[in-house]
Amino acid sequence: MKIICLNGWGGKLHDALVSYVAAEQPDVLCLQEVVHSPGTEKDWLTYRDGDHVLPQRANFFRDVCKALPGYAATFCPAAQGVLWDESKAIPSQWGLATFVSRDLPVIAQVQGFVHKHFTPDGYGDHPRSRSAHGVRLYDLAADRAVSITHMHGLRDLAGKMDTPERAAQAHRLLGLSQSITETGDLAVVCGDFNVEPGSETLHIMQEAGFTELVTTQDFEGTRNTYYKKPGRFADYMLVNDPGAIDQFDVLYDPEVSDHCPLVLSL
Repeated sequence: MKIICLNGWGGKLHDALVSYVAAEQPDVLCLQEVVHSPGTEKDWLTYRDGDHVLPQRANFFRDVCKALPGYAATFCPAAQGVLWDESKAIPSQWGLATFVSRDLPVIAQVQGFVHKHFTPDGYGDHPRSRSAHGVRLYDLAADRAVSITHMHGLRDLAGKMDTPERAAQAHRLLGLSQSITETGDLAVVCGDFNVEPGSETLHIMQEAGFTELVTTQDFEGTRNTYYKKPGRFADYMLVNDPGAIDQFDVLYDPEVSDHCPLVLSL
């Protein structure tokens, strides 16, 4: 089983990302920072937040669905706000999505919030609402159940330091994973956590029996050349049984976002 975890950067590098996932055909794709604007046929809209202006692929979720037609796709919105078509405001949902090959039976799933709650009338003040999604699959080839849970961790304008909100978020993420994981299951937790190595978030997960794969290997970070700020770590992948790993990698090439894909083979 191959699992890819990736922050999609709102589809800013749309062509490269869609081509990559279509070619890779992972069994499970955990994709964060996904845009869903069903009320428009526009390809591109603009996100504006003060000085922060970013092109967004208007129907990023739909585009990835088209690239992975043989998959069950679930979009989990965190909020609905507006993107802009020049001076016209377009309602748009923002969140994360999970894509599961239809060859894998989905035998349980959970969706919830790790920070705040759904906001239908704007993206809200920072740190904003954050959702998470988990699926429990049956790997017929390996004859075992596997749970996979991912989130996009809250962004705090002050930085990636430990905060009570981030600790509470980690406990909620852990609770969501545990709610669909049964005794004997292989459990995977991943996502853009927006924390540094050595954070309380990772400590909470490790205390619960998870091994983090990015920081326990010699990777230089999970960001690529598109990311110009200091702090090269944001994304993490954890498993409750390292012996089940066939291969794990952080891919710096191809560049399909300002985050690197995390690729786990079981």
